[in-house]
Amino acid sequence: MSQSLNLANLANLPSGVAKPRYGRETLKAGILHIGVGNFHRAHQAVYLDDLFNAGKDRDWALIGAGIRAGDRTMREALEPQDWLTTVVELEPGANIARVTGAMVGFVPVNDDGSAIVDALDDPALRIVSLTVTEGGYCIDPATGSFNPEHPDIVHDAAHMHAPKGVFGVLLAALKRRRDNGQAPFTVMSCDNIPHNGQVARDAVAGLADLVDPALAAYVRERVAFPSSMVDRITPATTDRERAMLVERFGVKDNWPVFCEPFRQWVLEDNFPTGRPALENVGVTFTPDVAAFELMKLRILNGGHATIAYPAGLLGIHFVHDAMADPLVRGFLDKLETEEIIPCVPPVPGVDLREYYQLIARRFANPDVGDTIPRLAQDGSNRQPKFILPSTRDRLQAGADVTGLALESALWCRYCAGTTDTGEPFKLDDPNAGRLTSAALAAKDNPSSFLDLRDIFGDVADAPQFRSRFETSLNSLWRDGTRATLQRYLSGGT
Repeated sequence: MSQSLNLANLANLPSGVAKPRYGRETLKAGILHIGVGNFHRAHQAVYLDDLFNAGKDRDWALIGAGIRAGDRTMREALEPQDWLTTVVELEPGANIARVTGAMVGFVPVNDDGSAIVDALDDPALRIVSLTVTEGGYCIDPATGSFNPEHPDIVHDAAHMHAPKGVFGVLLAALKRRRDNGQAPFTVMSCDNIPHNGQVARDAVAGLADLVDPALAAYVRERVAFPSSMVDRITPATTDRERAMLVERFGVKDNWPVFCEPFRQWVLEDNFPTGRPALENVGVTFTPDVAAFELMKLRILNGGHATIAYPAGLLGIHFVHDAMADPLVRGFLDKLETEEIIPCVPPVPGVDLREYYQLIARRFANPDVGDTIPRLAQDGSNRQPKFILPSTRDRLQAGADVTGLALESALWCRYCAGTTDTGEPFKLDDPNAGRLTSAALAAKDNPSSFLDLRDIFGDVADAPQFRSRFETSLNSLWRDGTRATLQRYLSGGT
């Protein structure tokens, strides 16, 4: 018989499910996390659970928070189970389930972020961590710079009493702390963005520039924004995963998390008001986060983009099935080894080719059940961060970009919204309308897609890239994905 997950039932859960070795009453919140999704609960919350299980730093528990409708849905799912989460690590043939208890509350999700601002009056909350997606940082995709004209920024600059964007919430809370004579909290980004600490600082301080120059100076001088690199493949939760949890482990969880066994966290040690001793549970603290970050964004996240679009066009649903397809896997191997890895700077203690081989094994894990639609989503925000920087670097070095241009052409063809067999699918992207319009126009005029300058920036001006892109896109429409990939793998263009 299965058991519903909550504090009252913890002792009754099946013996094969690991449980927290600490009582909820021993925890005190020290971190407020904005954006409680699957990744956060499979990553930061697991590291903290390990730390609490070791009897350390139990004044650094988590309080969840959010400002989107999806955050409200997550809160409603977790509240009946007392904020507990079941995490299942998917090692083939050796799945392991554990219940984590690092979260002790969740701020009510309202139409604005005022409840979060109120919660951050508590001086015990010394860190605010973020997983708000790559598209949540109010930046210009083509330049990577803060965009003061972003709608969230424009709104919050005029409505600081009731901010609706995450950075308006942070600024309002920091202003209140400053006015009350309290120390500022540290802002810790855990999103896949190059130099994520600096990007977060630019967003908060950039908004402050529009509100009060003195407040902007306070943010730049007094508030810490450590950079980080985070890594764990964590698919979306569906009824499939809920049913698997009941069948394999006898636990009913409204929103369990299934993930790969591998996890990594590299963090800049810049926490003026203190931090949990995460180095005791495997977190790497280094002053050179950027090297690890660039490696991961280019090789892993760029690799995800590399397989997503050809697999989507071929009607492949699961990532491990894409990795079993010789053409998709061949495209990934060739592009990574010939064009992506050669322009990744050295990383201390890491062999980049061995790192890629580890990633390829992770992608191929059949138990994870990661999906191509998840990897393909939000391309307008991800391409400028994961693919186009490699393209730009190679162009500046005078190197060939045949494979990278093909990847961009595959994305363009995918944005047209149909597979090679003509089956329509929903393009999951905040800019879906204009992407599809441009992609369809590019069937006859490839430049129509490259004219999305907020995405392609100066890369679109490079004659070599434009030529390679046009050749690849024409081939995709004329001959299809398989024939185009085969031609690339055989050395043709």
